[in-house]
Amino acid sequence: MGAYLIKRLLLIIPTLFGIMVINFAIIQIVPGGPVEQMIAQMTGTAVESTARFSGGGEGETLEFNRDNSTSVNDSKYRGAQGLDPDVIKEIEKMYGMDKPAHQRFMKMLRDYLTFDFGESFF
Repeated sequence: MGAYLIKRLLLIIPTLFGIMVINFAIIQIVPGGPVEQMIAQMTGTAVESTARFSGGGEGETLEFNRDNSTSVNDSKYRGAQGLDPDVIKEIEKMYGMDKPAHQRFMKMLRDYLTFDFGESFF
């Protein structure tokens, strides 16, 4: 019975690690991360999460560059057109998105082990 309990308790560690890896990967892949939210707030295109359902707002619009020329701001963020690239780099640095994914993951693990869960933005 004791060996069974010890085995089960030791299985918590890889299970928790696997959950953190999957959670980190999903958060990194999905659109609408913290950098994109900050850019949307700065450009005034931020839409509240319930605005689409309650009718509060004009909706989302996309503008495409029809003349296949390269724009001045070749950013990977959709809402960054018209913003200074230095401002975007500063926002990425503020949220730690300027570092590779493996460094961000290791920092996240280190912070979790020291019970530092970061600042709440809400």
